[in-house]
Amino acid sequence: MNKRDTWPEIPYTEWADSCATLQLWTQIAGKIRLSKSPWINHGWHVPLYIAPYGLTTSPIADQAQTFQIDFDFIQSQLIIRSSSGKQPSFALEPMTVADFYTRIVAALAELDIEVAIDQLPNEVPDPIRFEDDNVHSAYDADYVNRFWRALSQIDRVFKQFRAGYTGKCSPVHFFWGSFDLAVTRFSGKDAPEHPGGVPGLPDPVTREAYCKEVSSAGFWPGGGPVDYAAFYSYAYPAPEGFADAGVQPKEAFFDATLGEFLLPYDAVRNAADPDATLLSFLHSTYAAAADNAGWDRANLEREPIAPVT
Repeated sequence: MNKRDTWPEIPYTEWADSCATLQLWTQIAGKIRLSKSPWINHGWHVPLYIAPYGLTTSPIADQAQTFQIDFDFIQSQLIIRSSSGKQPSFALEPMTVADFYTRIVAALAELDIEVAIDQLPNEVPDPIRFEDDNVHSAYDADYVNRFWRALSQIDRVFKQFRAGYTGKCSPVHFFWGSFDLAVTRFSGKDAPEHPGGVPGLPDPVTREAYCKEVSSAGFWPGGGPVDYAAFYSYAYPAPEGFADAGVQPKEAFFDATLGEFLLPYDAVRNAADPDATLLSFLHSTYAAAADNAGWDRANLEREPIAPVT
């Protein structure tokens, strides 16, 4: 597979409608996981994960049964795999969010799984209840597949970055609310109470997520003030000097409105060495946070350990 296929083009404006629909579909699956999972610090029971075929909730317990919801972006199917041996599924194709919600609830009913979720989407403008949303219905299977292929490469590089940290660190996971793949390092110190005010996210959830000092990096496909796919990195709380720190590669910059560093996805995709380019962004923006905030880097970092064979 050549680099063009490995790091595919995903111009946001070309699939923005499909992206919006997919985000809402994943919110339904994510909220099902949320409704049946014990609360884990920083909302780590909420995200989806990158799979060899798309996105997955990972296993979810329901009484004596275990199931998981899989978005298969190769075969364009939604599949619910169950320990019962049953595997209801339906095609991923253009359909309204209301239709998707009806189909997934019906598929779960085949497994005798009842669903009770908050139907109002999170972190999206002008939210519509899932069962009433006949507005969002676009689905471009080619662009969705490209997005997943990009996520697969980014997930791999993010995990390499994560491996160099011995302090507390999140998994590499995909948040369906903000629709981004993220990894977060923690300094071990408490953070000042977050002011909240994140649209579509309850303040107690935001404050618990940011109760510790963090340096967080991620990737999202675009939307809002950024109409292109981009990597980001921010610190909470942002230390003095963070915004003015020199970071790599040269295409990276600090966005004062968002309060974070950005790196266009295309700068990585078109680089001679995409992995090294992305890692330079991750390491340099983390250093900008950790050095300016006085993190104990000597005791929080290590050289990644080579795989044991």
